[in-house]
Amino acid sequence: MRIELLVNDTAHTLEVEPRTTLVDCLRDNLGLKGAHVGCEHGVCGACTVLLDGVPVRSCLMFAVQADGNRITTIEGITPGQGELSPVQDAFCETHGMQCGYCTPAMILTAHALLDANPDPTREEIVEAISGNICRCTGYAQIVEAIALAAERMSGTNRAKDAP
Repeated sequence: MRIELLVNDTAHTLEVEPRTTLVDCLRDNLGLKGAHVGCEHGVCGACTVLLDGVPVRSCLMFAVQADGNRITTIEGITPGQGELSPVQDAFCETHGMQCGYCTPAMILTAHALLDANPDPTREEIVEAISGNICRCTGYAQIVEAIALAAERMSGTNRAKDAP
């Protein structure tokens, strides 16, 4: 089947089998390896991407279902070549990742949360990432990273004498 996807602000016309999952399409057809294949049952969240700004499990979705939609992967959230988004930077600073397997999905989930709610409570952050499994960090640094990113994005993390 012929589909059209807008992935990371780039239009793609692709021929895919109807049974091709979105994660396989992104990884195999477009070379975007940031969405990881974990459980393939939608439980672990490692395959999370943003579909029109909403986190979805790309292992549970067929590529043909995403036809005509805007998809954002971890490769598409940086402000520019060699730069990090505020969320990525906060993850690095707070050690919000260990092995890194869940990190792209956690960061995309955090981006969606902060787009919808720029000032989330700790409980709202925990709820937002509850669908993503991390086997390394115990989540404390991940929650800290998202809270730090929220502070920075709102401008409340400035030095007192900063303009």
